Amino acid sequence: MDNLTVIVLAAGGGTRMKSKTMKVLHPVCGRSMIGHVLRAVQAVEPTRVVAVVGNQREQVGPHITDLVPDAVLAVQETQEGTGHAVRVAVEAAGTTTGTVLVAAGDTPMLEGESLRAFAAEHEAAQRAVSILSGRVPDPFGYGRILRNDEGDVEAIVEEKDATPQQREISEVSAGIFAFDAAFLVEALPRISNDNAKGEYYLTDMVHLAREAGLTVGAHVLDDVTQAEGANDRAQLAELGRLMNQRIVTRWMQEGVTVMDPATTWIDADVVLERDVTILPGTQLLGATIVHEDAVVGPDTTLKDCEVGVGARVVRTHGELAVVGESATVGPFAYLRPGTQLGTQGKIGTFVETKNAVIGDGAKVPHLSYVGDAEIGEGTNIGAGTIFANYDGVAKHRTTVGRHAKTGSNNTFVAPVAIGDGAGTAGGTVVRRDVPPGALAVSSAPQRNLEGWVESRRAGTAQAEAAAAARAAGESQESHDA
Repeated sequence: MDNLTVIVLAAGGGTRMKSKTMKVLHPVCGRSMIGHVLRAVQAVEPTRVVAVVGNQREQVGPHITDLVPDAVLAVQETQEGTGHAVRVAVEAAGTTTGTVLVAAGDTPMLEGESLRAFAAEHEAAQRAVSILSGRVPDPFGYGRILRNDEGDVEAIVEEKDATPQQREISEVSAGIFAFDAAFLVEALPRISNDNAKGEYYLTDMVHLAREAGLTVGAHVLDDVTQAEGANDRAQLAELGRLMNQRIVTRWMQEGVTVMDPATTWIDADVVLERDVTILPGTQLLGATIVHEDAVVGPDTTLKDCEVGVGARVVRTHGELAVVGESATVGPFAYLRPGTQLGTQGKIGTFVETKNAVIGDGAKVPHLSYVGDAEIGEGTNIGAGTIFANYDGVAKHRTTVGRHAKTGSNNTFVAPVAIGDGAGTAGGTVVRRDVPPGALAVSSAPQRNLEGWVESRRAGTAQAEAAAAARAAGESQESHDA
């Protein structure tokens, strides 16, 4: 389309959300409602995008320009209806010719393909006004489409202005319109606010077009959910459910195995490759990427993570982490931001990592905290190891070399370096660098204080057990003698 202006309406307050966050900024599957709308708008390749902002514009405006940097922001100082909002947008856009598409900022289910088909049909039919519509089982709250006996659109009537008979009509306006720009600019000043709410309704453009003998049509959506918006948290949750169902179905059609769609959540910007398997109870959020043949789940949440080819992530919570090819994570692992696990590496049961680079084939199998660390290729970290990275004032880094073997219940007091091929004994507290190939031992020789329990814990079950064992041992020695 040579000259297409898209106006996105995002000035309303959304008071029924009862939130300090503007309604159109509430997320649906990891993307704001208006973010979904702007993504659909981009599919029609508009010449310009004008967004009408008003309430909480200090929140909404920057969000819009982050997503569409060249968008024009039109400020509606007082919310006097959709007709008034479009008039403000047209003034902000300057000279407007061609086609003007008007979309609502709170219809996140809208798809780019539907919008493109709608705009193309409008231009091909050379209409003055086109309306995107749908048929819903419960039309309460929507503007009803009024057609004449020939099926032509005569008007749109709002809920509060509709007669009881009109309220029975199931075809409703999706709040999305296409206009011939010349007619729009000429007719906008003639819209009246003589209605129950005292507002300037954009829907009155239908009446003005018909009065002028111009063509008005409606494009009926096959998938009526694309017309749905959200005015409160319950409706928002329902849109999330519908959006997630759509996303999960799409990925299954692309070759992803989803074991239990009902317990799987996938955000809109997640990327999955073929032959990925998602097990029950899994949430993939943000910009997470999962490569082919990887298995994620069950009971796993990953946000802004990357999972390599053939990797396995089980019962894990991760954020801003990278899991390498054929690596394994979990169960019950916690990957904090900055975690990078190499090819065929392992982060095991009850392990927490943060800002840690774990090399190819390196393993942290059990019960450990690895923070601000670098672990070399092929190294094994013993169970119960703590990387003590904080001295009470600042964080420090620990480096463990290649093919090192560290014992159980170690503490590495950063900053410290353990050389390639080095080892540490069980229970060691490492406070100084360990040279390559050396064994670090810090525990004192063991001493046994004979009779301590019987003298200090007399009369307890522990003392009785010790006395009985001692007597049995003395009896055995006497028998042997």
